[in-house]
Amino acid sequence: MPGGRFRPDLKHPQPWESDLNPHALAGENVGVLGPHPEDDAPTAYDLKPLHGRLSQFTDDELKQIPVLPAGSRLEQGATYIDLHAADCHEFRALGNMEAGPDNWYVPKDSVGYVLWNRLLGVQNPARLDEAPRPQ
Repeated sequence: MPGGRFRPDLKHPQPWESDLNPHALAGENVGVLGPHPEDDAPTAYDLKPLHGRLSQFTDDELKQIPVLPAGSRLEQGATYIDLHAADCHEFRALGNMEAGPDNWYVPKDSVGYVLWNRLLGVQNPARLDEAPRPQ
């Protein structure tokens, strides 16, 4: 497949298609993108149980942290953290993953760089945009 993308016009000839590719598109993400629940998801500000865990964040910062509602499908290959987990670390989602009632998943691509690093507990001033700038 040129460019690694699915091209319907380049299928195997009909008599051999099922033999040459019996599970066509299995595990592939093709077609129109699905819904993006992070676009209208509640934020960490809306979830009162998160206020204690994220007490070092201002209300304005909490409003910038979308938390996927239960039942939201995670995007395959996208990076998330689960603020409900005791050990908050980033992970890459698989295509079959979805947010459960005990998850507070935050998508990395919906949060600013500095805020993301603070959520992860990064202490390096350069990664928190606090390093002195060269003059």
